[in-house]
Amino acid sequence: MRRSAAPLLALALLALPGLAAAAPPLKALGHVCKPQDAVRFCPTRNDAQRVKSFDGLPLDADVTLPPVGAGPFPTIIMLHGFGAQDKTYWQSTTPDGAPRAAKYHFNDNYFARHGYAVITYSARGFGRSCGKGAESTPGCAKGWFHFADQRWEVHDAQTLLGKLVDDGIADPGRLGATGESYGGITSVQLAYLRNRIRRIDGKFAPWKSPKGRKLSLAAAWERWAPSDLSYSLVPNGRFLSNRISSGLYPFGIPKQSIFEGLYLGGLAVAHASPKGADPTADITTWHDKVLAGDPPKRGLKAIYEQTQEFKSPVGIPGRPSPLLVQNGWTDPVFPVEEALRTYNRSRAGAKHPPLALQLGDIGHFTGGEALADYVRFNDDGAAFFAHYLKGQPGGPKPLSVTVFGQGCPKGSAGFGPITATRYSKLAHGSFRLGLAGPVKVTSTGGDPDAATLADPASNTDRCAQIDTDHAKGVAVLKRKSKGFRQLGLPTVHATIKTDGHYGQLDARLWDVSAGKQRLVDWGVYRLAKKQRGHITFQLFGNAYPFAKGHTVKLELLGRNASALLASNEKFDVRVSDVRLAIPTRDAPSAARGISKPTRLR
Repeated sequence: MRRSAAPLLALALLALPGLAAAAPPLKALGHVCKPQDAVRFCPTRNDAQRVKSFDGLPLDADVTLPPVGAGPFPTIIMLHGFGAQDKTYWQSTTPDGAPRAAKYHFNDNYFARHGYAVITYSARGFGRSCGKGAESTPGCAKGWFHFADQRWEVHDAQTLLGKLVDDGIADPGRLGATGESYGGITSVQLAYLRNRIRRIDGKFAPWKSPKGRKLSLAAAWERWAPSDLSYSLVPNGRFLSNRISSGLYPFGIPKQSIFEGLYLGGLAVAHASPKGADPTADITTWHDKVLAGDPPKRGLKAIYEQTQEFKSPVGIPGRPSPLLVQNGWTDPVFPVEEALRTYNRSRAGAKHPPLALQLGDIGHFTGGEALADYVRFNDDGAAFFAHYLKGQPGGPKPLSVTVFGQGCPKGSAGFGPITATRYSKLAHGSFRLGLAGPVKVTSTGGDPDAATLADPASNTDRCAQIDTDHAKGVAVLKRKSKGFRQLGLPTVHATIKTDGHYGQLDARLWDVSAGKQRLVDWGVYRLAKKQRGHITFQLFGNAYPFAKGHTVKLELLGRNASALLASNEKFDVRVSDVRLAIPTRDAPSAARGISKPTRLR
């Protein structure tokens, strides 16, 4: 009888090296990885598979891997924003990440195809990481968010990276972080912590993986994030573009509608701490005290100090990992001044710190979000990671700046890209306005329609126009333009005499033409009791083209609600010898009314 050849063939194959059995499937964070969309995907498929963080809280985390290889890989942790976002936000089936422009070449699929392991997860208190609807699942009793706190959210990210290192998937010498808005805050704090963690008691300790491997972040790319969360939400006007710090005092003016939106958004979609339950996460108490207005409520100092120390990079001593910083001129939440604080801090005492800036018509609420900005920014960001995580040449040079201007209508490309080796080299000239005065500015002055247009929560289109106004109690400076491009933060100098308590000078810069005006820039300065003498402050900045024949108009007023919280007190301030200097990309030209650049002292 003839014997079958199949068993003999099977025995022969078993005898060959490497073919005795199929290799076990690759796992990341305990999850099986399977081919999907030209990469490998290793998801948390149910609550039981969630990954325990340093304190036992379950995190809903996915990992995306290159199509081949077993690691260790250069690794990027991608962090989502605040509100209705979770681990899926930076996940995509294609590298182009359509339909959102910000996801172009900025998503898990793109980076995995380029050889990176990518962690995407729902932040503590969001999605299935104890977020809304998951509060009652095991381990989530106190799983509320702490607003990107170094002791909780940042430590969560470090824990996941450490676990992936212990899995043999992540290379401990090539760890990177990136994120937008809320995720950007975590990213930049990871950069400043570098090789440290912040314990719950507030002390620093070495960053180690669960199995004891020493770890350090190699690079971070933060997008739309603050350097000082307290100042960005409650500015007092003391920060200048050549400074590192602005200080906490006097207490600033809350960005009312933005603060309200963050609060309501947090309550609606995330697991927020019950009022009074946790002073490190008590968003309701913070909201109530901040928006109660003047005079400052008891406990407000402690809230601001906690936010600076534990929820902002300004609270972390030392130099950061190599850092790419992206902020928007037209972002009312975290404007360009937040990038400049980080930029100036990195420059102090260092000739060529590994930090670069990306500034465009992007960001929260009123950002234009043109695809052209992101095509350049995201490809530069990919080159930045390739340089610091793979050792490849290229990427933005240290201290360099890349700029796009505001486009109108919203969403269209503005001027640019403009590049400079230093931020100080962006502006070549200055367009100036003046007012001798004196003019009395009152706490009730200003046109309500103009205030509505200036509120980024009620009007998200910075290209919108309204009829010009002629309100009382407002100081107005005007000058006709012969055509120039604003590029930077306008500076206001004035002599003041204040009567009353808790006053404020709100500033609005307009482009006026044919009886219509468009908001170009804005700012605020907190007045001290009976303050008098010379003051200097800056608007938040923009990169904007003023057309020939249009009028440049600055308003100084005592009320710009609800973009800024109006004072509960009556006050007035007499302003005189007011001068405005708008930095221009255009070179000095007497014929065009552009003088030499203004240098801050």
